[in-house]
Amino acid sequence: MTNAAPGRAATSFRVLLKGYRVRADLTQEELAEGSGVSVRAISDMERGIAKSPQRRTIEALAAPLSLTDDELTGLQKAARRGRAPSPGIPKTHLIGVLPADVDDLTGRESDLDALRALSSDLSDGRRRAGRIAILSGPPGTGKTTLAVRVAHNLTEEFPDGRLFLKLRGMSAEPANPADVLHLILRSLGVDAVRIPADPEDRAGLCRSLLRDRAVLIVLDDAADETQVRPLLVGGPRCLTLVTGRQMLVGLECASRLPLDVFGEHDAVSLLSAIIGADRVARERQAALELVELCGRLPLALRIAGNRLASRPTWPLSRLVDQLRGRRLTTLTAGDLCVRSVFELSYRQLSPNAAMMFRRLSLVPAADFPVGAAMTLVEASDEDDAAVFLEELADASLLQTSQENGRYQFHDLLRVFATERLAREESPEVVASAEKRLSDWLVRTATAAGRYFHPTDGVSPLPAATPSFGDHTGAGRWLEVELKNWLAAVKSAAARGDHRPVLDLAESMHWYSEIGGTASVWYDVFGLAVNSAIALGSKRDEAVHRNYLSWVQASLHDRAEESIRMARLAWDAAVEAGDRREQGWARVYLTSAHARDADATTSPKLFDEAASLFEEAGYPLGVHVARTMRASYWYRNGRFADAAEEFDACVRYFAQEHGGTRTPVDDTNYAYVLLRSAQNLAALDAPDRALTQCETALALFRRHGAAMGQARALQETGRFLRRRGDHANAHRRLSEAEELYERIGLTQAQIDTLGERAALADERGDPASARADRERARGLGDRLGGVP
Repeated sequence: MTNAAPGRAATSFRVLLKGYRVRADLTQEELAEGSGVSVRAISDMERGIAKSPQRRTIEALAAPLSLTDDELTGLQKAARRGRAPSPGIPKTHLIGVLPADVDDLTGRESDLDALRALSSDLSDGRRRAGRIAILSGPPGTGKTTLAVRVAHNLTEEFPDGRLFLKLRGMSAEPANPADVLHLILRSLGVDAVRIPADPEDRAGLCRSLLRDRAVLIVLDDAADETQVRPLLVGGPRCLTLVTGRQMLVGLECASRLPLDVFGEHDAVSLLSAIIGADRVARERQAALELVELCGRLPLALRIAGNRLASRPTWPLSRLVDQLRGRRLTTLTAGDLCVRSVFELSYRQLSPNAAMMFRRLSLVPAADFPVGAAMTLVEASDEDDAAVFLEELADASLLQTSQENGRYQFHDLLRVFATERLAREESPEVVASAEKRLSDWLVRTATAAGRYFHPTDGVSPLPAATPSFGDHTGAGRWLEVELKNWLAAVKSAAARGDHRPVLDLAESMHWYSEIGGTASVWYDVFGLAVNSAIALGSKRDEAVHRNYLSWVQASLHDRAEESIRMARLAWDAAVEAGDRREQGWARVYLTSAHARDADATTSPKLFDEAASLFEEAGYPLGVHVARTMRASYWYRNGRFADAAEEFDACVRYFAQEHGGTRTPVDDTNYAYVLLRSAQNLAALDAPDRALTQCETALALFRRHGAAMGQARALQETGRFLRRRGDHANAHRRLSEAEELYERIGLTQAQIDTLGERAALADERGDPASARADRERARGLGDRLGGVP
């Protein structure tokens, strides 16, 4: 072999490659290092084992081999010659069965890339079997469409053909694997009389014929593993794409590509591709609502787009109005129908799984835990319920949620489940299932809330059943189940089940300072007040009017409403003869007075509250009242008196009072530290003040108390600003502002923006100061008054 370039007339790929490598004076190892192609692959190519590497592989070799454009073209042509089909296997048999591609496929670019990457692993022939990819997902997500696009795109990678085989997995009579193997052999050019009768012999012949071929096989609409397993006959250079609603978790050595609904951008892009981008742009808001009403499901979007494309004079809003009323009926266009596609999967379910599917439509939120499903079908335990949930997930009628142990419905599947529930179950059965679910959610939320009661040394912690192990598990449950248990307590109130409403609201009092939002607690305690009135319980009315007074003052910045509610709580507590609730009414009244610039706080109210708590034998309340009295002295310049009182309260809340310390013990302690820190700053003890703020912030963060974190961050930011630490002050104030926005404390957010604007002025940043003040002004306008 000379160093001249090898001839090209009919020279094989392996000869050309080795000649170019020798000319470049490279070993196989050096060529591998320069190209990124493995040494094994280069060796197989030069020995003729891998006769037709992919175009990308050849291009990777070109640079280290210093190939000219003509030489690279010649090498690629030689590789294509190596892909010519063997005699006796007509290529046309394999290509002719592939369905037409769609022109407007959008939103599946990453999935296409993943499948192309799978095909790129087949070129070196080292595998004993071909690659297998399973495309699964809910009905209507476009699994078949994606598989067809891949088959059309990978023509060069699979020169021996592409097979598209319908398995009819969702039909009443799925395709028999033996019959499908017969079709494969006929497509491979085998005469019918030579096809073995035994299915295993047919599969063996298929493997023999495909051993050295590069063929892409699409097995569309698979029923289950039993149907698919005999059809996995591709050789080392074959790629088999299996589409189906079942996830086929029993198949080994397969790559899985679960398809979901589109994101908003991709959904709008598909609609634009069908009806035109200009039409979508003219009615942008209607288009966004339309794609949401379609659940961003590709099939539903295509149906909606086809209806609009056939009615060019219709505004998008007209179809939106129709979808609001009868979604599944509207989502029909010719032979495309979302409901019928869903029905195919539904008919495959076992009776118990079908019942669970229907009844899960009663869950208020989009996702739910196993316990909710167990309650709906009256399963004996969660393991039994989980079996049916997994059947639904395997059928792609449910999806596993990002939150461990939870499941979720696609929006349109929920609508379909609601239809089936109304058709197949009596109103009495539905009402009973709905009540069981509501009762379970309310009962479980009540138990979770009790994990957050303080250990005051007087009141025993109520038994918490079911058990969450600790407050972390209870808090997590309350957070992820918020929409469900809130809807359930509203349902219970509407049914007149007032005692469970009162029990839940009372269990949530202390948790409300850690989790939830202002609107949640306004709803919960408002419902409880109405339930107390309905039952004629003055004690319960006093309890929940007190809680509602706290919400209005601390979370909604409605001082006047809070004052009115605290006075009503006082009246109810006096009528009930309950000293403890009278004490709380005085506490909330003074708290509301402190927030109302026009209201005057009488110092006697603090003494009265402490005295009432003393009479009730309630030391926690006594020290809450003393803390508020210290804050009053601080606001009126009696810093030394306030410091003495704060020190006593800090010592009380830092102590153990019997039982396991709860998150509320720590957050109560943290709030006292914050109030004390303000007074210490006034006494010119900034270091102690900052230390107390940092301790409070750490406690709030430990327990996820968003409101407390925000207040601690705001106060710490103020102290840091006074010390001239502008960078850290800005960071803390920004964190506080974001938290206030998330939990809905608008006035506190406005105050923080004002503090940050003043800080920006001091830092010589007038643009940032102006932006913060403009934002604060906008929020103030929404509240009804410019700050």
